[in-house]
Amino acid sequence: MKLRIDSIKDTPQSFPFAGDDDWKRGAAQAIPELAAEGGRVPGATLRAYRVGQDLLLEGRLEGALGLECSRCLARYRHALLEPFRLLLEPSGKRIPADPEAARSLAENGFCLGDELEMGWFQGHEIDLTPLFLEVVALAIPVQPLCREECRGLCPQCGVDRNRETCDCAAPRDASPFAVLETLKE
Repeated sequence: MKLRIDSIKDTPQSFPFAGDDDWKRGAAQAIPELAAEGGRVPGATLRAYRVGQDLLLEGRLEGALGLECSRCLARYRHALLEPFRLLLEPSGKRIPADPEAARSLAENGFCLGDELEMGWFQGHEIDLTPLFLEVVALAIPVQPLCREECRGLCPQCGVDRNRETCDCAAPRDASPFAVLETLKE
């Protein structure tokens, strides 16, 4: 999504974004969970306005991720409803010391600071695609679960405990102090 700087006024304005085919292909390549079964490339609702010289961009990404449960390995659809807020100040003649940030400022018209919510802009247009991809990437759960009470797979026979029960005995964990028993002898 490209946003023209001169179109942003002092009063909040809405800029809906559904994404064209190029955006969808690029997002699905960058984040495979968007292209997986059940995934849907996000659209965004964006409100933008000026606060003095600065730009305030806020909104929400809505889509879905096709994930695999880390306990039972079932594929499921994970809703993506991620809010974002970004305050950009004019970069002026400043060039970020970080080469990646300097490249982003030149290519996309903005770069993020040390925190995701602040950064700088330059030029007449900013491309928010990298911001949207970063918000989606940060929304992917570290340990995806199809549901909170998922019982997972039996470690001995592999039965999905959500669908069936098995007769496997629960393994007893050896005491971490069992090695000390050998010292007695």
